[in-house]
Amino acid sequence: MQNNISLEQGDINQSQLRQDYNAQLTEETKQWIEKDAKYFLHQALSTPVMNVLSKTEGPFIYDLQGKAYLDLHGNGVHNAGFSNPVVTQKVIEQLTRSLAFTPRRYTNIPAVQLAEKLIAVTPKELTRVLFCPGGSEAIEMAIMLAKQVTGKWKTISFWDSYHGTGFQAASLGGEEHFTVGQGPMVPGAFHVEFPNYYRNPWGLTDTTAIDEEYLRQIKIILQRNPDMAAILGEPISATPVVPSRYYWEEVQSLCRRYGMLLIFDEIIEGFGRTGKLFASEHFVTPDVLVLGKTLGGGLMPFAGIVTREEFNVLQNRSIGHFTHEKNPLCCTAGLATLEYLLDNKLVENAATLGDYLMDQLRALQDIYPIIGNVAGKGFHIGLDLVKDRKTKERAVKEAEIIMYHCMREGVAFKIIEGNVITMRPSLVITKDHCDMIIHALRNALEKVSLS
Repeated sequence: MQNNISLEQGDINQSQLRQDYNAQLTEETKQWIEKDAKYFLHQALSTPVMNVLSKTEGPFIYDLQGKAYLDLHGNGVHNAGFSNPVVTQKVIEQLTRSLAFTPRRYTNIPAVQLAEKLIAVTPKELTRVLFCPGGSEAIEMAIMLAKQVTGKWKTISFWDSYHGTGFQAASLGGEEHFTVGQGPMVPGAFHVEFPNYYRNPWGLTDTTAIDEEYLRQIKIILQRNPDMAAILGEPISATPVVPSRYYWEEVQSLCRRYGMLLIFDEIIEGFGRTGKLFASEHFVTPDVLVLGKTLGGGLMPFAGIVTREEFNVLQNRSIGHFTHEKNPLCCTAGLATLEYLLDNKLVENAATLGDYLMDQLRALQDIYPIIGNVAGKGFHIGLDLVKDRKTKERAVKEAEIIMYHCMREGVAFKIIEGNVITMRPSLVITKDHCDMIIHALRNALEKVSLS
């Protein structure tokens, strides 16, 4: 059974190492995990669960015994820290005003203020917003917008990407985990490979030459399918792989030539994670910017899109129409979070400490051959673990051993693609927290190297 489960999106909950980890938990924790497993539908990536949390605060999560774990995953909602007291207080104040919901056809001041603020801080070409409850819905809105304004219906996106579990979002995502067994998915969804310089299949080392090969895949599709509405991708992949600026400039040029929209999914990378407020600032301005996760401040589920003035042409259609489209609590949380990130210079913190953390990780790479590659921007970092640097065979078992060892030392992270340790800490962490990560990782690497 386990061998049939994709490791693309994360570490699965059916491995022997997971069972060994759960065996050392307290009886109280085990009882709650058993109840959780009894009542929730089981899923390979979530239920049964790893542990039971009693508190999430700042950059940490806490179990029932009060043990703190520096969380380098956080589902991407914790850029301003879990349970941020400033954001929490703003939401409480909004609740006391007896304005926790606004029916459709009306607006409210927090919704307008958040829209105004987003337009002020996103690239100047982006002047219109639309909100929704979650990232999957935001992807749906972005694609619907592209299809409506272009009059076309096909799309290009990337293999091994995740854009949500809605039918269209899953169709555009490049992972079989969310499509197999669903029957026919949304038609017209073409996929290409995301540029990967470390693992490019041609064995090339020149970045531009690698880019050209990946761009060629897009060009081949466009030559045979000119009726494309959009290209959708993360500006920096979740792995992460950081494309060159040239790559995205060429993709944008193809979009202009073929009358397509360029859509950037920044649900993970947005709001300072990459050392800039938005990851697209490293590359080009898209036609549609998709945001989520941290937009709700870690308190409320919220997402949305920001797009260009010229696409404000759907007065005879509705692509959102969600009950909580302008939820005042969500908008209050979003505005407070954005202001907190800016007021406390957390974007700059991600850039500066991200460089420091990357330097420390590369120092470990010099010592431990299992680290094949270190990649990322800001606090969006990945370690590609290999059995052999020449063959680049993925060190899947070793990655899982390292993950659980670090958990025992109070550092929690997620593994994707089976062997890539991903590090996406809260932007509030300090240099001491970075040193804590390196200390735990060094101990785990030492343990694996001796086994």
